[in-house]
Amino acid sequence: MVKLNKIYTRTGDGGETGLGDGSRIQKHATRVAAYGDVDEANASIGVAVATLSAGDDPCGLGPVLSRVQNDLFDVGADLCVPEVPNEQPEAALRVTKMQTTALEEDIDRLNERLSALTSFVLPSGSALAAQLHLARTVTRRAERTISALSETEAVNPDAFKYINRLSDLLFVMARVANNDGKADVLWTPGANR
Repeated sequence: MVKLNKIYTRTGDGGETGLGDGSRIQKHATRVAAYGDVDEANASIGVAVATLSAGDDPCGLGPVLSRVQNDLFDVGADLCVPEVPNEQPEAALRVTKMQTTALEEDIDRLNERLSALTSFVLPSGSALAAQLHLARTVTRRAERTISALSETEAVNPDAFKYINRLSDLLFVMARVANNDGKADVLWTPGANR
């Protein structure tokens, strides 16, 4: 369990930070950028949760988003502890296939409410939909950073899959938040040329 008594430690004043395994790394390293982008995605989802009206969540987006926020801390914990060859199970907190499967089930359940798209959707519509689109784009950035990290270091493939599927879920949720897609703002190619 995490216990934080002191918020500042001064150990990062020289441009380094500590990883979950106790090693030190530059704050601008790709690994730190990856879990930093995941943290930013989590914060943007938090704004979406705050945007939800108290009695206006007939599809249960709030509980799903709250579960996702907790899962994103798991993703961050996974990324902040480098994998080692022949790592023992339970040696570090790792994202599991079950967490991605839960996202897929949410996507399928929510997508049943939506009609097929005939154009790309602009990140617009209701305030909640726009915030979910913003969270989706931040999640996509996290995915790109994790992909870059995986070019040079081992990354749990389940963490990568989770982030990929999360951006899909956020897209579907944004459409649901736009009156089940009826209030989506569709792209009109070349409309203003």
